[in-house]
Amino acid sequence: MLHALKLYQPPEACVEEQPTKLNQDQFSKARTLSEALPYMREFAGETFVIKFGGNAMGDEALAQCFARDVVLMKHVGIHPIIVHGGGPQIGSMLERLGIKSEFVDGLRVTTKDAVEVAEMVLSGNINKRIVSDINAAGGCAIGLSGKDANLIEATRIRRTRRDSDSNIEKIVDMGFVGEPTYINPDIFLALEETNIIPVIAPIGFGENGETFNINADTAAGAIASALAARKLIMLTDVSGVLDKEKQLISKMSIEEAQKRIKDGTITGGMIPKIETCMHAVKSGVEASHILDGREHHAVLLEVFTEGGTGTMIS
Repeated sequence: MLHALKLYQPPEACVEEQPTKLNQDQFSKARTLSEALPYMREFAGETFVIKFGGNAMGDEALAQCFARDVVLMKHVGIHPIIVHGGGPQIGSMLERLGIKSEFVDGLRVTTKDAVEVAEMVLSGNINKRIVSDINAAGGCAIGLSGKDANLIEATRIRRTRRDSDSNIEKIVDMGFVGEPTYINPDIFLALEETNIIPVIAPIGFGENGETFNINADTAAGAIASALAARKLIMLTDVSGVLDKEKQLISKMSIEEAQKRIKDGTITGGMIPKIETCMHAVKSGVEASHILDGREHHAVLLEVFTEGGTGTMIS
């Protein structure tokens, strides 16, 4: 199919007439397919790293829709790498087991018991469900964690917190929360030569054999940077980055993103996502995208249509 795509040369002009026998819905679908062709040609052979999480992962219909979209991307020659989260599921399991946990700057403080639960949930049920959805949609997926084939080496991350009484900054021990220090590209490059779609659980390993729980956004950004991927795509539970009038910002440069963080336009949990996107672009990723994972076919709309969706940082 890739050979056919490369040989096909579209006519200089394609005059569309209003449908006569076909109904409007069928005509719209055909026009969308026609619009997608140039992007299929452009992105064939490119690597896209997609962070999958939030409500999209918890909703069965959205998860199955996402799986079909990933399979389509693979069939037209794109190499998708899926990195998934699972915070709510980890929290639920910790609660069931009676293991207490707290958050610092959006990251879960992870004890030895908690990291074992995180690995079980991420590398087990969640990872294999995504793999099963992709396989059921006609793809060929394989589930891996960052510990497999030495994919993600990590080091312990630390945070500081200012004491409210003394106003002195103190180092907070985050436990087994990791930050990627090295991504092994070999397995990803080998899989590009096959029809296999890798699905990665964000669990890493330390130099002394420790197991680290890694934020899925951070893991996806590190993988995209290491591979100089064409795109980093992050599915979230918002429509994208909004300006102060709550209107979607469709495109930003790194400089514009930094300015909007400083002036308070970008706040809260969106800041680390934007910082991950900016770091990826600085590291050689052509563009980073923040999309609304609650929308059906959000990835396809961004990749294969002129208007796109969400916010792009380039």
